[in-house]
Amino acid sequence: MGATTIGALVGAAIDKMSGDDDSSVDGAIKGAIVANVLKVVVPMAVTYAVGWAVLRGAAELKEQIFETEDAA
Repeated sequence: MGATTIGALVGAAIDKMSGDDDSSVDGAIKGAIVANVLKVVVPMAVTYAVGWAVLRGAAELKEQIFETEDAA
């Protein structure tokens, strides 16, 4: 079962719980859209976080290797 299908099922269930209308099709469509957006956004966010951590670690390592002291 794909993420889009699961998103559609969850969206339909949430829409049905609200009780505003008889149809849960609009909730299913919104859930499918959100699932597809998350398939793109979550990997990008994880990649950004890992890249940031690596750059931060590289800067710390550079500071330790080239210990620069202030000329005071």
